[in-house]
Amino acid sequence: MGQQKLRKIKIIRRNKHDIAIAKYTKIIEEQPQNYQAYKERGNAYYRKKLYHLAIADYTKAIELKPDFFLAYNNRGIVYSVLGLYELAIADYNKAIELKPNNGMPYNNRGFTFLLMGKIEEAERDIKKSVELNPNNIYALNSMAELFAAKGMPEEACQWLLKAIEKGYNNWNYLKTSKTYEPIRNHPCFKAILERKT
Repeated sequence: MGQQKLRKIKIIRRNKHDIAIAKYTKIIEEQPQNYQAYKERGNAYYRKKLYHLAIADYTKAIELKPDFFLAYNNRGIVYSVLGLYELAIADYNKAIELKPNNGMPYNNRGFTFLLMGKIEEAERDIKKSVELNPNNIYALNSMAELFAAKGMPEEACQWLLKAIEKGYNNWNYLKTSKTYEPIRNHPCFKAILERKT
């Protein structure tokens, strides 16, 4: 893909997020108690990497609806991206308390534990996420990252192939994520990446 085409795609994405921010800002002006609008605008801010604005909107959504599990989950993601792992864990704990049968916050908390080097806790949560939703491509990818961290490349590659078979396609993440460093030079991982290059 040419550089000019990539630039156009980035502009379209940026404009899409700006449009979403404007749309939800208008809704919030008209309906200041609309917690969903705050969450959606927070999502757009997150995608634009305006993390502190995303946190503010998720926090407002929680103030308006204290049992809004998605706002806790999404704010936890932002905290994790910022390296504020303890805050992320606290939000995932609350999301799990509110919706214990939803695999998403288990996966996100497990991934955060993985980033913290807490392998046992990561494994417990990621396995729970897969148990609750065996087709979640992100949980399947997290299983691959878990086995990479454990120094088990063949198992990591098996889980990654499962994720890809079910639709996981974030090739840039696979090529650049620190979580795959332990197996980056292993033949099975190289073979997976060569499928897309």
